[in-house]
Amino acid sequence: MNLFEVDDRSWEKEVELAELPVLVMFYSPTCPHCKEMEPYFNEYAQEYSGKVHFARLNILENPFTAERYGIMATPTFKFFCNGKPVQELVGAAYPSLLKKLIADSLEYGKECLEKTTPIRFDPAYA
Repeated sequence: MNLFEVDDRSWEKEVELAELPVLVMFYSPTCPHCKEMEPYFNEYAQEYSGKVHFARLNILENPFTAERYGIMATPTFKFFCNGKPVQELVGAAYPSLLKKLIADSLEYGKECLEKTTPIRFDPAYA
């Protein structure tokens, strides 16, 4: 499935080392705007299957990753390319803005990949 839950422990494998770009929705279970955006996030996960992975991270259960990326509000959508955040959208935005973020990231994704270096934490890559 193209939509999955990540946590502090699976973050590196699922987002930073992912082969495809990853759009992460940082959310909290009590956030009304997150619930409002979720159906669109799920719809886009199906629409962009095979091009972008979609992940969700509960900031209340995973404070390390949320703090690491400076998440101050939910929902926050971050688009990752080669493990690095390249675009961000915060709050309950129009669904069309979220779709545009995905489309723009894909359109310039090749350029993004060429201008970034993958993050590798495995000592074998050092």
